[in-house]
Amino acid sequence: MKTVSMSGSPRENVGKKDARDLRLQGKVPCVVYGGKKEIRFSAEAKDLIELFNKPEVCFVELTIGADKVKAIPQEVQFHKVTDSMLHVDFLELRDDRPISMAIPLVVTGNSTGVLKGGKLVKRMRRLRLRALPANMPENITVDITNLDIADEIKVKDLCSDQFQILEDMTAAVVLVKATRNAQAAAATETAEDAK
Repeated sequence: MKTVSMSGSPRENVGKKDARDLRLQGKVPCVVYGGKKEIRFSAEAKDLIELFNKPEVCFVELTIGADKVKAIPQEVQFHKVTDSMLHVDFLELRDDRPISMAIPLVVTGNSTGVLKGGKLVKRMRRLRLRALPANMPENITVDITNLDIADEIKVKDLCSDQFQILEDMTAAVVLVKATRNAQAAAATETAEDAK
């Protein structure tokens, strides 16, 4: 998986006043947990906004003073009115510990059913996965080439030995619905075959 670098400054003081002062300077209080020690730091708000606005999922290599930590964003707190970032929690990555992430789905191919006039419906945009960091994919590719009208691809069709899917296995990921035009064309074709 792709890794993005980001730097932060260690926090000496912890508390509401210190956090408020940081936010006034355009910084966001953060914490990294899950390792040998908790690391409290602050990062530039613009860097964090850029990280969370990326369409793809990635690991983050944090440089905090002399420490280098590989992590993933775990939780973000936003202000209820202004929608500005208040606090970010990161989880430190360890090679031997599985992590959970929401991974984007990428749909490829031209569906047979869509070419016949059906409508492609995407029920899910992301799948929650659990895997070791080395096995976590950047995205999951869903090939819809063989989908005809009324066909669907379910979560269980995307299983792999590399990761565990944390979704309902019977849920549809993508499907092709029949449209009125497709139904009318099928009825006309059936009537012509009957002659």
